[in-house]
Amino acid sequence: MRFPIGTRPAAVRELRRARAEGRGAFDGRLVVVTGAGSGIGRATARAFAAHGAQVVCADIDLAAVRRTALEIGPPAHPWRVDVASGEDMERFASAVREEHGTPDIVVNNAGIAVAGSFLDHEVADWRRTIDVNLWGVVHGCRLFGRQMVERGRGGHIVNVASLAAFAPSRLLPAYSTSKAAVKMLSDCLRAELAGRGIGVSVICPGFTSTAIAANATYRGGDRAFSERALLRRGYPPERVAAHILRAVHRNTAVVPVNAEGKIGYALSRISPGLMRGIARLMNSDLGRLAGKD
Repeated sequence: MRFPIGTRPAAVRELRRARAEGRGAFDGRLVVVTGAGSGIGRATARAFAAHGAQVVCADIDLAAVRRTALEIGPPAHPWRVDVASGEDMERFASAVREEHGTPDIVVNNAGIAVAGSFLDHEVADWRRTIDVNLWGVVHGCRLFGRQMVERGRGGHIVNVASLAAFAPSRLLPAYSTSKAAVKMLSDCLRAELAGRGIGVSVICPGFTSTAIAANATYRGGDRAFSERALLRRGYPPERVAAHILRAVHRNTAVVPVNAEGKIGYALSRISPGLMRGIARLMNSDLGRLAGKD
């Protein structure tokens, strides 16, 4: 019997069985990871493959995602896809099912950032941020979630949000808004799909060493200082990937990652007013806080 990933006892039993038999924890699983060309996405794809999974690596940068697939080897399949495009995602989801089957695990990770004050943001900044960070997750959940339901054998959806989902920031208004929406979407979807044996987890990392800062759009202010703020923490994406794999095994609903992520999540629940007060006091100084444990 193959246990669905979506329920915690089944996941634990499967993990123990895999270890006892000398198999990878995700042996025989098909995993789809978006934003797999770099950062958290690449680390996650590599981690799943190292534990026996077959991985479909997707990214808008075809050259980058091909490099990821080459690093992993034969269990990985590179795809170019723009998660912000509904048509692109429709074609992608159909092709994955036709060529590889319905995925057991989907990690909606692709994301972008715009840094600067709200009044410096342009309408195009908001549209692109929402299209990639929120609509990309909506497309992935809708298309692959439907495949999982139709197959009837469970599965797991992981949506990568951020500390910004519950920690307001004067530096990242569009980004924070999109990530807060991803968290709420994940909570809603988890409630809907629980009865189908499909787990849903939202991962909320704090400052992580990825290319998102270098690739961000900067509006107003001191770009160099803002970029240093986003890069300061030095937390490796491989550690975020480890949290993602653990969340799938345990079917964890919300996973704040690293010190600032955990502290921010706790404060957002205990004292939302304090979090709003911190946001008023902080601008780029948030980067200095990220450099401390």
